[in-house]
Amino acid sequence: MKGSRRAQLLGPVLLALLSSGAQAAEPSSHFANLDGNRVHYTNYGEGEMALLFVHGWSCDETVWKAQALELAKEIRVITVDLPGHGQSDKPDIAYTMDLYARALDAVLRDAGVKSATLVGHSNGTPVIRQFYRRYPAKVRGLVIVDGALRPFGDAAMMEKFIAPLRGPNYAETAGHFIDGMTKPMKDPAQRDAVKSMMLRTPQRVAVSEMEAIRDPALWAPDKIEVPVLMILAKQPAWTPEYEQFVRGFVANLQYELWEGVSHFVMIDKPREFNEALAAFLKKNTLI
Repeated sequence: MKGSRRAQLLGPVLLALLSSGAQAAEPSSHFANLDGNRVHYTNYGEGEMALLFVHGWSCDETVWKAQALELAKEIRVITVDLPGHGQSDKPDIAYTMDLYARALDAVLRDAGVKSATLVGHSNGTPVIRQFYRRYPAKVRGLVIVDGALRPFGDAAMMEKFIAPLRGPNYAETAGHFIDGMTKPMKDPAQRDAVKSMMLRTPQRVAVSEMEAIRDPALWAPDKIEVPVLMILAKQPAWTPEYEQFVRGFVANLQYELWEGVSHFVMIDKPREFNEALAAFLKKNTLI
């Protein structure tokens, strides 16, 4: 694993502190209201500051189960089911990043949280970035987990990818895509669990979200002024040129490439992920 040497040294110390007698708050399930629909979230602890975990495409809050209880020993934690996912309502609407950003705001308001560090996995990255655009005063930091800050392809390439997902064989088509993301996972049972979770999300929700991320405005390289941690699974898309692109508009960036992990970094190496996240929060006075 490559990354900040300081984070590697601080991580085990911080995790030990988190685990030395500290008790995590009991989780409690809640629903916020957004345009008359329910947005589900799970709360751990109290306080006006929180660590808000946002899942990626077709997932739900359970992808963060190895993080929530552990990190809640030190800071208030909230995990959310975005609209259309998990226990949240699934109305017949467009599932855009702006909708998701407003859903996060509804959750924070319902929970009485004034500011948060947002952690976004995969497609959760444009979600938390859109939240930062809309509500910058509420954001203390951003953590990007194997998610992109620019599109992987042009409009034609995206349409070629999305078109098969609209068809009658959605489960098979999406299943092949999910298999590619989870292939590096060493535990077959874990791969199956992730796949089953993702396929529970309705096809219309999954397709709508993919269509929404084609909006060029989502990928504008406007400045991000809060501290940012990026933890990426090493693969060809994350080139040195990409790192320099990100550093061009992120003033305070901690950029890490991890080897031997799948797209679900936090599931594959939960202890290491928690250590890295705890070190980042401590270094930037976010904890």
